[in-house]
Amino acid sequence: IMILNGRRIEERTEIAQDGGECWLDRHLRLNGFDPIPIDGRDPAAVAWAILEAEERLKRFTADPERHYPARLPYVIARTVKGFGFPGAGTNRAHNLPLEGNPRTDEAARAAFNAAAAALFVPPGELEAALGALATHDLQRRPLESGHPAARRAPADPTRPVPSWAAGPQSPMQAIDEWFVPFIDANPGLRVRLGNPDELRSNGMGRTLERLRHRVNRPERGLPEAVDGAVITALNEEAVAGAALGNKGGLSLIVSYEAFAVKMLGLLRQEIIFARRQREIDAPPQWFSVPLLATSHTWENGKNEQSHQDPTLAEALLGEMSDTARVLFPIDANSAVAALRGVYGGRGEVACLVVPKRIVPGLVDPVAAEALWARGAAVIHGDLAAADIQIVAIGAYQTREAIAAAARLERTGRRTCVTALLEPGRFRAPRDEIEARHTASTAELEEIFPERLPRLILTHTRPEPMLGLLRRLDGGPRRTRALGYLSRGGTLDTPGMLFANRCTWAHAAVACADLLGDAAGVLTPGEMAAVRGEAHPRILQVSPPEGSPL
Repeated sequence: IMILNGRRIEERTEIAQDGGECWLDRHLRLNGFDPIPIDGRDPAAVAWAILEAEERLKRFTADPERHYPARLPYVIARTVKGFGFPGAGTNRAHNLPLEGNPRTDEAARAAFNAAAAALFVPPGELEAALGALATHDLQRRPLESGHPAARRAPADPTRPVPSWAAGPQSPMQAIDEWFVPFIDANPGLRVRLGNPDELRSNGMGRTLERLRHRVNRPERGLPEAVDGAVITALNEEAVAGAALGNKGGLSLIVSYEAFAVKMLGLLRQEIIFARRQREIDAPPQWFSVPLLATSHTWENGKNEQSHQDPTLAEALLGEMSDTARVLFPIDANSAVAALRGVYGGRGEVACLVVPKRIVPGLVDPVAAEALWARGAAVIHGDLAAADIQIVAIGAYQTREAIAAAARLERTGRRTCVTALLEPGRFRAPRDEIEARHTASTAELEEIFPERLPRLILTHTRPEPMLGLLRRLDGGPRRTRALGYLSRGGTLDTPGMLFANRCTWAHAAVACADLLGDAAGVLTPGEMAAVRGEAHPRILQVSPPEGSPL
């Protein structure tokens, strides 16, 4: 429904000056829509238009000879900006239309009452209208507030046990291998997969073959169908909407990490509404919707810095962590465990930052499930005996952290590496609802002891993560963070790590500095590379002992 009031710039220049409603009607018909013009000042006309639009779609679907695309009903509601308020149709309608306080200004009060008279319905007429419409008992239908669509609570989906990875694997491929059996185990649930770009190149070929792209005219031999469940368009917000609108089924969004930032506005609206429902003790019951942000900052150099952007994860970490969950799997098993866990939740939007390239297997199935359950876990070294703790957030960061720990241990520093899957679980909660999702003081001390200095090695920019993890921060002398410094280009993963000072060598030096003695951690050649005085290839040619690189 378009409110055609002529005030926005594009309405004036692209519609009003080209012929107004008649021009728009022709334009919409040429572009595949089915326009329905109405008087936008008449509530009955708006109600009729909604019913008429539904009837037209029903007639289309009932026609066995129908051809796609369907002509989408498009209601044009003619009105003026600010109808029913003073200054309607003028620039005053863009802001507070009264020029005085109606409580103390008689002229303002009179202007308001005169304009609002157009909206006024005498109580007797209003009650009669309500009586005519309140036919729920007669028609045996629930009130809107009690309609099943408003109170969706589908039964828990079947979540099959994954075929766990036994070694190095692409986390996206592992997700693909689990997602197809998940779909097949829930035949009664409609699936919608929103995808703004290449699904197959992002490792989900089996899912594409199973669900197929939705197109109007399928090509023979391609994974396409008129009723395909993969909704693909170069409009990130539109494909996210296809998934988020599937409130009674299973949904998934897959996007390049940098492109997914364009979904943020829509995601925030969904998150805010779901959070409001929690606040009034009426939590939403639709299945949580995962967003896989892949081909991400640290592995996508073919298109330079336009494809290197961790902003989405950083922005979502600013939302309430009980409703907007941000996860950083470290390998194939932790990625599948996290996705499987998300589908066990309700009313959440979860962003999973997932590598598409093959990465080392770092956790077995039991450890992967434990990592999901607690949000963090020690994956290298002995926490009780350690002198310093490296907190790794992200797959490539975990790999570098383990390599740094190996070098530190070789030079006599006792180190442990803790993988932090869900940073939002360890923030300072901002209200009681978020506090139920976050770690208690005792749980925090168990995983992140206050006595230890620590280095945070993060997928994101370091500053937002330091702010989020204030409970882990012992101050500049005891806590440092390395992450994306907005340095990039046509670089491979080692090049990205070096350009952003996030290699194992940079991490080892930072840890040694926190311990008060950086001497002897690196060879002279490695130290020269860290300072930018030697070729960074030195850090790849001779990785430290124990490194999974």
